Amino acid sequence: MKELSIPSRILVAFASGALIVVFFLPAWRIDLFAPQYPEGLTLNIWINGLSGDVDIINGLNHYIGMKHITVAMFPEFKFLPYVVGFFIVLGILVAISGRIKFLLVYLGLTAIGGALAMYDFYKWGYDYGHNLDPTAPIQVPGLSYQPPLFGHKRLLNFDAYSFPDVGGWVVIGAAMLAFGIWFFEWYRHRKPGLAKKKSIPALLTLFALIPFLSSCKTDPVKFNPGKDNCQFCRMAIMDTRFGGQLITKKGKIYLFDDMHCMAAFLKDGSVKETEMDKKLTVLFDKPNEFLDLSAAWFMISDENKSPMGSNAAAFSTKEKAEEAAKLKHGSVKNGEQLLKELR
Repeated sequence: MKELSIPSRILVAFASGALIVVFFLPAWRIDLFAPQYPEGLTLNIWINGLSGDVDIINGLNHYIGMKHITVAMFPEFKFLPYVVGFFIVLGILVAISGRIKFLLVYLGLTAIGGALAMYDFYKWGYDYGHNLDPTAPIQVPGLSYQPPLFGHKRLLNFDAYSFPDVGGWVVIGAAMLAFGIWFFEWYRHRKPGLAKKKSIPALLTLFALIPFLSSCKTDPVKFNPGKDNCQFCRMAIMDTRFGGQLITKKGKIYLFDDMHCMAAFLKDGSVKETEMDKKLTVLFDKPNEFLDLSAAWFMISDENKSPMGSNAAAFSTKEKAEEAAKLKHGSVKNGEQLLKELR
């Protein structure tokens, strides 16, 4: 009967043991951003409770008829700790027995459990966002407020983001590691000639990649002309050749129609520099394509006529910016230099 290698057993035990983290860290989070809450409101979901800005969120939701969020509305909190404990024990038993078929059972149950958890979360979100109080102060016929299952969704003037929290990423990473081990063992037994001395480095490489595979970064969004508004001046974004975006570490995206507005927003200090993850500018010659501000070169000329007067057109290389400057009698600056001068 095919058995797991010693390194695989160790990593299976590690993966299952890592699940204990969810007893001490939240598994999921929902972040809400609005002009009146630029730093965001957060709802942290644990395997047995809730934390974060629950009271503030409930106060806001009252006006549109949504139910108060309470621990009592989640019967899953009563048995989820036992489910996690079951998977920890099962993983340890798989590591001790070393049987590949037992690992396959473990993976099957993991996949089923993950699918059921997401479906249950979707059902709760649907009920929460659709079954509204008909006597609520604010009513918009036909509009529902179901939060996103995963990712971003616009709800009135709020941007809602739903992603795994630290505990959730640990669970996802542990599952990926377990599936990677199964694939490695399947390949090892399928290719008997694979040298045993290669197994440990291969598994250690797999283990090292897990944090990178399970990470999540927010990507920039394309400007929607006439519908998106600048975060600072509140004007509609019409010209997709100018402006940029700021993305916070929480995943909140701020849109700007001009570099002047981005600089003014940063100077205002509503969101701290330490909270920023990305500063991006749109490329003048490639509308709606974004580049990190530190890598961009700007051609400044009165002939550019940007929406709010910075008249700064971004290019991906210094050579392109200089070539454009010759045509419009402009000057060339790098991204950080321009932002500093505008502030």
